[in-house]
Amino acid sequence: MTRGNPDWGKPMAPVPSLPSEFEVFVKQLHLTPEKYTSSQALKEWCRRNRNRCYIPEWLLEEWGIAVDGRDFG
Repeated sequence: MTRGNPDWGKPMAPVPSLPSEFEVFVKQLHLTPEKYTSSQALKEWCRRNRNRCYIPEWLLEEWGIAVDGRDFG
């Protein structure tokens, strides 16, 4: 009779990473990072989602979009 967890001490299986909502949106717009700052659609999306989605910090700074850090408690 085996007791305990038979997987104890074994490395965990890697968890596949999923794209962020930002990455999904820029793919829908067919944008490369070089074209992010010239996209008005992306700028508006970032403005609307700045407090709930990952957005690269450099891009927020480029556009002068402030994030309300209180939402990330």
